[in-house]
Amino acid sequence: MGTIYMDHAATTPLDPRVREAMAPWLERWYGNPSSPYAAARQARAAIDEARERVAHLIGARPSEVCFTSGGTEGDNWAIKGIAWARRTRGRHLVVSAVEHQAVLEAARFLERQGWELTLVPVDGDGLVHPEAVAEALRPDTALVAVMHANNEVGTVQPIADIAAVTRARGVPLVVDAVQTAGLLRLDVEALGCDVLVMSGHKFYGPKGTGAVYIRRGTPIEPLLHGGGQERGMRAGTEAVAGIVGLAHALTVAYEERPAVVPRLEQLRDRLLAGILARVRDVRVNGHRERRLPNNVHVSFAGVDGESLLLNLDLAGLAASSGSACTSGSLLPSHVLLAMGLPRELARGSLRLTLGKDNTEADVDAAVDLVAQTVARLREKAGTATGLSGARM
Repeated sequence: MGTIYMDHAATTPLDPRVREAMAPWLERWYGNPSSPYAAARQARAAIDEARERVAHLIGARPSEVCFTSGGTEGDNWAIKGIAWARRTRGRHLVVSAVEHQAVLEAARFLERQGWELTLVPVDGDGLVHPEAVAEALRPDTALVAVMHANNEVGTVQPIADIAAVTRARGVPLVVDAVQTAGLLRLDVEALGCDVLVMSGHKFYGPKGTGAVYIRRGTPIEPLLHGGGQERGMRAGTEAVAGIVGLAHALTVAYEERPAVVPRLEQLRDRLLAGILARVRDVRVNGHRERRLPNNVHVSFAGVDGESLLLNLDLAGLAASSGSACTSGSLLPSHVLLAMGLPRELARGSLRLTLGKDNTEADVDAAVDLVAQTVARLREKAGTATGLSGARM
């Protein structure tokens, strides 16, 4: 049996249809979009069309969409760019405690430069409450950052309600939508955010591509300086093939979402039910209803997460404990700690994220592998479990 891939929150395979759409811009039409001749004008037209497609899908104006190298650049640009633009009005940042490291580290960078940082707490399900955001706001708050859905536990945040709070106070709201683009409906007007960040490789597009929505009138400074690309907002020769691929991948994801998402939810529920039926003392992490359709995140008492992942990999199951960007860290997840999990339980965590190519057979095989591996590790460690029962 080959490897069962269940780490789609980390990255997704490139859709063959996306590769096909990109191929001409990799092979034949290689002109620099900023040059004046015919081949360059073709490249410029392709970028313009991609921008229009992305804008249409998220309910934005084409002029409000900029292309980047991915989620990390987009998050850094949003946090630093708005903070720099609004520095004369205030140097206070409000960020949820469960943000991706791209947001947290950008905010901590600014903190070292003299900004103040307030981390908004979450409840035991990883949910950010609008009241907590309102309490954190000050007259000198430059921005608020709350992700659309958490990349580890899958909790979907009440962004529209949070946006109502920030808009009433005149504070820009930055939303990392890296995990939700392609899975959930993104309508920037309905969400009410001022900046929204996406990454192509999370929805079967190419790596190294991203898009940022910046609401008209939002003050923001460029992160990269140089030429006048992206209307002077993001310098650097555009990656035409990647931009075309991102737009095509997002289009395909939106077209297939009505069929794909219910199927993912069914597989997710089957996976979780199977684990809970086969393994004792499991904590289910994340909100029960407000969660991504493909996310299962659990913690096993008496199990070392690193050993669990290594053994699952050897058995043919590709999974993770949380963000791939922090996979080298030996520290427990900051998300789980913010949710109130004890450190030892947080260290025994497993994230399984499904994709559109996973099957019921994959799910059943994964349940077997997880159950067998947890039992073997617990027997080897001789560790008594510490939970009174499974949590649904």
